[in-house]
Amino acid sequence: MAAGAQIRGWSGPSRRRVPRFQMQAPLDVTVLRSGIPDTVPGRSVNLCERGIAAVMAGEFAPGESVGVEVRLSSSGDSLRARAMVRYQDKLRFGLEFVGLSPDQRAAIREWAKEAKTEEIGVIPAPVMEKKSAEAEKENAGTGPGGSVSKGSKKKGRGAGWIIFLFFAAIAVAVFWWRWNKGWEELESGLKNTEAASSAQPQAQVPAEVMQKLLVHRVEPVYPAEARQAKLEGTIALDIVVGRDGSVVSMHALNGPAVLARAAMDALRWWKFEPYRLNGEPAVVETTVAVEFKH
Repeated sequence: MAAGAQIRGWSGPSRRRVPRFQMQAPLDVTVLRSGIPDTVPGRSVNLCERGIAAVMAGEFAPGESVGVEVRLSSSGDSLRARAMVRYQDKLRFGLEFVGLSPDQRAAIREWAKEAKTEEIGVIPAPVMEKKSAEAEKENAGTGPGGSVSKGSKKKGRGAGWIIFLFFAAIAVAVFWWRWNKGWEELESGLKNTEAASSAQPQAQVPAEVMQKLLVHRVEPVYPAEARQAKLEGTIALDIVVGRDGSVVSMHALNGPAVLARAAMDALRWWKFEPYRLNGEPAVVETTVAVEFKH
């Protein structure tokens, strides 16, 4: 769910090295704990090419490595990336992207243009000029020597506060409506995911058949500790693929635990075309192999 504000400052100078944009969208953050993926829902606050700020329905510790999936558009296009938790304050988190590809960075920029979202921390030149002109008028005054009467000041301040409170109330109402609507969509999606996860596999599909249906593959990160220990080999994993083609559960069948965790961390982002039984998408079980070499 993208924000609908007018884009400002996209081509103008910015105080930030990388533009940051307001964004209210459902997201999932997944962390591996004891080799088991734990997915926590949340909502983004703002987004840039370096990271994302979000409000989460769970807790993460600074320094934890997580997987992030956030929907960039109403058409369902999602950004999937690895990130590091850099900031935490109650349920607010700052996540720094790790290894974001040029295509993913370009996707964020294109999304910002298409969504016409607002850039944070930049005051456009026309707005600054307008504010300067208004300030000059105020400084010019209306009385002798440029002074303004106390009564005029009080009236102006009173009217200004009324206008400010009126627009603030509208802004709060719109934000609250969007927030609730987004959470309803998120909860609906989570129910579908939980249903897919709890469903029993309807068929055992050979690895070579599922390999032809693989549409998105994420290569695992070779753990530094495994590289130092010169660990290598092929990790076999038994996985369950849901009706939507996502990997809903998995467990390693062999190999060192450090390599098995790295393989499962990558497999969580794999995507298949749905396997069909009698023309209908089905939950299936299959086996995949992930190789680690120096």
